Amino acid sequence: MNRIVRVSSLVCGVFVSTAALFAASPSWPTFRGADRMAVSQEKGLLQEWPAEGPKLLWEAPGAGRGYSSLAIADGKIFTLGDAPSTAEDKDEYLLCFDEASGKPLWKTKTGKPWTSGQESWQSSRSTPTVDGNRVYVLTAHGDLVCCSTTDGTELWKKNLKSEFAGNKADSWGYSESVLIDGDRLICTPGGSKATIVALNKTTGETIWQCASPDDRGAGHASIVIATIGGNRVYVTTTGSGAIGVRAEDGERLWQYAIDKTTAVIPTPIVRGDLVFFAAGYKRGGALLKQKADGKKVEIEEIYPVTPALANKHGGIVLVGDYLYGDSDDAGIPFCAELMTGDIKWKERGSGKRSASFAAADGRLYIRFSDGMMVLAKADPEKYVEVGKFQIPDGGVRPSWSHPVITGGKLYLREQDKILCYDVKK
Repeated sequence: MNRIVRVSSLVCGVFVSTAALFAASPSWPTFRGADRMAVSQEKGLLQEWPAEGPKLLWEAPGAGRGYSSLAIADGKIFTLGDAPSTAEDKDEYLLCFDEASGKPLWKTKTGKPWTSGQESWQSSRSTPTVDGNRVYVLTAHGDLVCCSTTDGTELWKKNLKSEFAGNKADSWGYSESVLIDGDRLICTPGGSKATIVALNKTTGETIWQCASPDDRGAGHASIVIATIGGNRVYVTTTGSGAIGVRAEDGERLWQYAIDKTTAVIPTPIVRGDLVFFAAGYKRGGALLKQKADGKKVEIEEIYPVTPALANKHGGIVLVGDYLYGDSDDAGIPFCAELMTGDIKWKERGSGKRSASFAAADGRLYIRFSDGMMVLAKADPEKYVEVGKFQIPDGGVRPSWSHPVITGGKLYLREQDKILCYDVKK
């Protein structure tokens, strides 16, 4: 039987989202692109790669050690890394490069590196978010930093732990990419007192705090926006499961709880009134439907958490009516029907271990942890690879940074290097 959760809601005011601002631009201004779906709208891309892979246009050192992906906007590339080869210390830096050439433009120290846990898990992990002449980044230690995109000057800084009593549901540090929505910055300190907060993006001053008393702590997902019957809703996952928050004032509208697991990492997918979310460590994926009735919101469970749809940290993409992602972190891509969760295929890929996914022009861009980069058909009938190459130096540490496709180019961050490939026909 479908599970229904009813809570009160109010019709929200009108805001302008980062996704709307960048929808007509070939930029990729935050994690998983402007709408956080990791699906580029570009056409005219290579449908197959030559045996040696697409043409490497340039590679640039100086990104530092880390798993942060790339934010690209207004001719500049931004990422986060510790001990970059262009610095004289081992601290963490927000770094900016020229999009056309890879030339380093500036770097700003954000604090000490993340050195907790197993060595291969250490280092930077949050992808910056670009909004006009400002860039925002969240360090693993919970420092939220706003800088000028022109020269990296720090404009303001807050710590999610000390100022909001924030905490993670796991021990791996913060990795969210903050959301910019109009004049507001939305992020997830986590915990029971300020689960999600809205700040003035210019000053960092608090606008509202959403308290979810039973929240276990922040996960690793980045917030996405849904609009349901005039209600604007911020949707994300924490260590407790999926949650929807009213954009206007931060009231918690709904929550879909899951059993405690090691970590909750993938960013949810929103399509219309649907919310798909997943967690790894053999947990699974679930599909929900948001329903508005005047000032009320309902969450209907279309299907519950399904183990076959588990995804650890490579993310899942929605192409057409089908979901594509890695089976937990096994390096075994799968395709599933969105509305039913039924698996269409599950096949071993050319790479090994976990795989990060993006998509463009009917193709899947799959980056495996061992540094193998694969182009495959986004086809629900069968898994077909139509190109692959080994990323230079890939696999020395896990190749976890998510790929970026924009402006007819494929951008990869492999620890200290950024690589740019031509993928136009």
